[in-house]
Amino acid sequence: MTQQTILPSLMFIGQAVEAMSLYLNVFGGSILADERYGPEEQGREGTIKQAKIELRGMHLLLSDSPAVHDFTFTPSTSLFVNCDSEADLDELATALGEGGKVLMPSDNYGFSRKFTFLNDRFGVSWQLNWV
Repeated sequence: MTQQTILPSLMFIGQAVEAMSLYLNVFGGSILADERYGPEEQGREGTIKQAKIELRGMHLLLSDSPAVHDFTFTPSTSLFVNCDSEADLDELATALGEGGKVLMPSDNYGFSRKFTFLNDRFGVSWQLNWV
């Protein structure tokens, strides 16, 4: 029996390359795999068929859906980041929040020293926490 692996997967419509670039710039990390659509394939040439990246030890899959659909990301599913410092949280919130939407502003909500909840410009939700 092979061991199962569970990975978060983010499906975009033509924005996966831009999202991957933002996340790697913000968190550091590396591209572990990057498969693009070629000519005469189902997806638009050069968009991501499937990429796997590593951000601060977490592996994340990204893809561009060749099909247009009526759904997108929702805040009920988010990526939770424990930050090393208040400055780390503030830097991440600024970078990820640019062009996005703040759902809960940076503040002390009683369960940590500082917390914020935001959507980035692609609609991916992030919870940033400094314990």
